[in-house]
Amino acid sequence: MNRLITARHTPRPDEVFEALAALHESLSEADCRRAEARLMLLLANHIGDDGVIREAVALARKGLETVA
Repeated sequence: MNRLITARHTPRPDEVFEALAALHESLSEADCRRAEARLMLLLANHIGDDGVIREAVALARKGLETVA
């Protein structure tokens, strides 16, 4: 079974962060959410491993509050 890589794995993390932040520029809140959803689906498709995707989802939710 493949595992999620959580250690830095990109040679230019600052540039990646800037690209992710730029995704939201000049977009409404609704369009930001749509763009984020598209990005998630594109990356999930690229990963193609359900176990790795589920591990990433669990890690992303860890420590966040839930709305009642």
